[in-house]
Order: sequence, then C-alpha cells, then structure tokens
Amino acid sequence: MKKLNFLLIGCGRISKNHVAAAAENAGLMELVAVCDLIEERAQEKAASLQEKTGKRPAVYTDYKKALEELEIDCCSIATESGYHAEIALDCLRRGKHVLVEKPMALSTHDAQLMIQEANSRGLKLGVCHQNRFNAPVQELHRAMEDNRFGKLVNGTARILWNRSMPYYEQAPWRGTWEQDGGTLMNQCIHNIDLLQWNLGGEPETIMAMTGNYLRDIAAEDFGAILIRFKNGAIGMVEGTACVYPKNLEETLSIFGETGAAVIGGLAVNRVETWNFSQPAEQDERVAALAGTDPTDVYGHGHNSLYADYIRAIQTGTQPLVSGTEGIKALKIILAAYKSQKTGQAVRFDDLEFSTLDMNDSDVRYHSEEAAQ
Repeated sequence: MKKLNFLLIGCGRISKNHVAAAAENAGLMELVAVCDLIEERAQEKAASLQEKTGKRPAVYTDYKKALEELEIDCCSIATESGYHAEIALDCLRRGKHVLVEKPMALSTHDAQLMIQEANSRGLKLGVCHQNRFNAPVQELHRAMEDNRFGKLVNGTARILWNRSMPYYEQAPWRGTWEQDGGTLMNQCIHNIDLLQWNLGGEPETIMAMTGNYLRDIAAEDFGAILIRFKNGAIGMVEGTACVYPKNLEETLSIFGETGAAVIGGLAVNRVETWNFSQPAEQDERVAALAGTDPTDVYGHGHNSLYADYIRAIQTGTQPLVSGTEGIKALKIILAAYKSQKTGQAVRFDDLEFSTLDMNDSDVRYHSEEAAQ
C-alpha cells in the first residue's frame, strides 16, 4: 500500500514525538509538511526530521494553505488544546483523516461533533493516548480481557507530578478554562484513559473535588475523582501538579478477586506488582520486560500509535484509540469539573459540559472555602 502523506499542525512541546514517530514509521507514512504560527518552531521540526530521514518537509505557518497546495491524506493536530476541535473539524470537512493530541476537545459537544463528522465521511479519527501502547499496559489489558482478575473491585490512577509557574508562564494558554483546563485535563488525562480502559470502559457516575492551591492559574492544580463503573468497580484518580520538588510517579493499579497489578515508573512503563491466582503464558513475557523508564514522561508510545492508526486507515478498521475511545477520558474529566462546580455526583451518559462552563459562575475551590 502507498505511503500516507501527513501534515503536522502545531510544533510545540509534544511535536518532537510526532516527528520521531514519522521517522520510525517511514515505511508507512511521509511527513510532507509541518506547520506552526511561529515559523522558527516549524523550521526546527523540519530540520529534526531531515536529520532522522534525510528528507525535509515543507514548512508552513497556515495549515489551510498547506492543504490547498499539497496532497495530504492525514492531519496530525498538536496545537494548544483549545484549538483541537476547530482544526480537526475543518480538516475532516476537507476530507482528511485526523489524528489529534489529547484532549480531543474541551467540550462534550465538540468531541461528539468530531466523531459524527468522521463517521459520516468515512474518515478515521484517532486520539493520542499513546500510553495504551506501553508493553506492560498492553499485558495488563490482556489480563483483564482474559478475566485473570476475576471480579473487578477497584483501580487507581496516581499522577504525582510537579509543574512550576515557569511551566505555565512559558505558554500562557496552560491552566486556562478557555484553552486548557487544569492538571486533570493536561497532565492526568492519559492515566485516566488507562484507568477506564482497564476497568471496563463504561463509567456510570463521577464525583470529584478539585482545588487550586499553589499555582497562579484559573483551573485546578490538584484533583481527586471517584468513578463508579457500570460493572460495579470503582476507580480513583489522584492528580496533582504540586509535588515538591519534582515528578514523583505515574502509577496505574488494578485489583480484582483473583489478581492485582501495578504499573508505575516515570511513564506507566514499569511493572511494580503482578500477582494472579493462576499462572499464564503471559507471565513470562511480563517477567522479561526490562521495565526501565523512558527518558521523559511521554515515553515512546507515539511510534506504535501512529503504526496502529495507519493500519486502521489501510484496512478500514478502527484505531485502538478512536474518537469513540478518546472521548471517554475527556468526559470523565468534564464530569469531574461539573461535580466540583455543583457539589453533586454526575451521570456519565447524560453529560453535556465544557471547560467554559467553569467560567460562568463563581466556582469555589475547597482551599478557598477553607480560608473563609
């Protein structure tokens, strides 16, 4: 099958992983152009790809011009979060497949519209939850599908990180309700996706408490979420940007009647616990995993995510993280925000909410209430 031509829209912090994935999957795709409003950043990514593959992509500051001038099959969107939906919908309406960074949107309405637009046009919409492709996470999910846990009881996603004020000041859109959300939306969404994926994928009700304690941003720098799933299991999320003095851990734990597994390390990539009542062939594979952490919190999952996404286009199947899958973690976080705002449990299936809804009234954080 012919290679697919990709356009990368957005050349900020995460774009290096997209460039690396393009080089790793050079037999399946060609990154023919990179685009950023700041031309210097796009030039840097073009040079980086040239170093890796010997081919330099075209550089644009307007993605619409690139789509008009070049033969593009797929658009990878890695801009500020608040622009994901707008750009994705524009690209889908121009007949392009779309792979979008997390979060896929900042409202349930926009995310559902993206899914509907892709489906109605026969296009593939993928969402970058690359940690699903971590080898230990893949084995954990296989154990869940093989019913090795027995009756699922609970699971925990812990994201104990540090994001200092210079991180937010470097890109003023971070931490805003208009363009981002807080630590749950920006830092925790990947592990929230893993939690729901491995506890049955069908949330029922969500309750949350969030707060802004140390960072001078509009949204939360700490959040705790309780999720009851339709199968009865309970998920818990502890997410913070306030750990002193640096990132501590990102850990996913799943517990059931006949099994317990904990995947931790820097990027949910190291087996900490692997206990099951009955042995299985996969136990040898898990034991053989080196378990060393990647060099940064992003890991190397984008390489496999791109390969999976391209295969879905070529075979007419759905990618592992389709729009229908990608919306689930987004809805859990939006439900958490609504729960914080209303002080009530929120039904997952009935949710219609946006980060912008956090701006339309006085949202009182726990820390502010305690100070009264």
